[in-house]
Amino acid sequence: MSQHLPTRTEERRPTWQVAATGAVGFVVLLWALEVIDALADHRLDQYGVRPRSDEGLLGILLAPLLHSGWLHLEANTVPALVLLFLVLLSGVARGVQATAIIWLVGGLGVWLVAPGNEVHLGASVLIFGWLVYLMLRGFWNGSGREIVLGVVLFLVYGGLLLGVLPGEQGISWQGHLFGAVGGALAAFLLGERSRRPDERPVV
Repeated sequence: MSQHLPTRTEERRPTWQVAATGAVGFVVLLWALEVIDALADHRLDQYGVRPRSDEGLLGILLAPLLHSGWLHLEANTVPALVLLFLVLLSGVARGVQATAIIWLVGGLGVWLVAPGNEVHLGASVLIFGWLVYLMLRGFWNGSGREIVLGVVLFLVYGGLLLGVLPGEQGISWQGHLFGAVGGALAAFLLGERSRRPDERPVV
């Protein structure tokens, strides 16, 4: 009696499931770290971006995972969940690449230009980057569906973009600004139109 073995195609989960798992997993990680931070009397907050200091370079990697309190984390939870899911939905590999670009550009930008007496942390640098990436990628990919999604996101979340301007004290507008710059750069670098005609994507 022969037994049917699942093929690689059959074993592969739909992209939307992988995207949902990734988005939920990331948000769960944020909440778990905030629990640890609260139990540690908020000592993890020192690992945010400290501009132009050697120890502050570590914050480029850690700052988007840390928050200054529960209200800060609550404000970032739903946008992070929605936007990361949408970023991963059109391709997990490309979504991870876009996130890495945003993460690095946002952190380096803050480290270079923010005042030296501040510590910057929070997932908003990624949120602004994901939002701008989703708004612009359709133009570089020549995708009508992605352009429509970008317009919808602008109508829903466009007001957030005012956060790239200096404003309320205690809000890292530098993180918002350079996160958005990272999102625009990711949309360009990963877009279909930025490739030479003879280049073929490898996934």
